[in-house]
Amino acid sequence: MPKRILDVGCGCVKAPGAIGVDSNRDATAADVIADLNRPLPFAENTFDGVRAVHVIEHLDNVIQAMEELHRVTRAGGTIYVVTPHYTDFSSFRDPTHRWHLNTESFLYFYPGGMHGEDMWYTRVRLRPRRLRVHLLKLWKLLGVEFLVNHLRWFRRFWEHYLSFVIRGKVMEFEFEVLKGMDDTVCGRKR
Repeated sequence: MPKRILDVGCGCVKAPGAIGVDSNRDATAADVIADLNRPLPFAENTFDGVRAVHVIEHLDNVIQAMEELHRVTRAGGTIYVVTPHYTDFSSFRDPTHRWHLNTESFLYFYPGGMHGEDMWYTRVRLRPRRLRVHLLKLWKLLGVEFLVNHLRWFRRFWEHYLSFVIRGKVMEFEFEVLKGMDDTVCGRKR
C-alpha cells in the first residue's frame, strides 16, 4: 500500500503523490484549503509522513503547529521540516517570518526534553532521525558544513560561537513520531 503523505503549506509545488494543504486560495497546488494556524481537517493518525517545507517559521505558534503535525501522523511515521537557520539573512528579510530557529529549537519535543525531563506543556514526542544544516558554498567547500553535520560537538560549538560569522542557511529535520509514551508529569498522571 502506498504511503500517505501530507504536504503542509505546499504552495504551488506539491510533493509528488502527496495530499497538499495550504491557506492560500489564489496560488496553490493544494487539494485542501485550510487555515494552517488552526487544527488541520484530518483525523488522527491519517498520514505516514508529513512535510512542512518553509512553513513552520510563518505560523503563529510552533508548539501548536507541531502538535497538529504529530496528531495527524501515525506512530512511527515521519515529520520532515525545512526552515531557515536564524543566522541566515533570509530568516529576517521576510516580514511574514514569526520564528527564527536553530538546530536545537526542536529539542523541546524529544524524550528527555531540553533539561533531561520531558516537557510538560505538550504531549508531542519526536525522535530525531536526521538533521542537515546547509551553509554558504564557501563553507561547504572548506569542509565546515561537513563538520557541522557529522560532529555534534562541533555543531554546538559552531552554533554557540561561530554562526554569526559562518552563517547557516537552511536546516532540514526529519523526526520519527512517538505515541503512547508514559503520560505522567511531576509524578502524576495527566
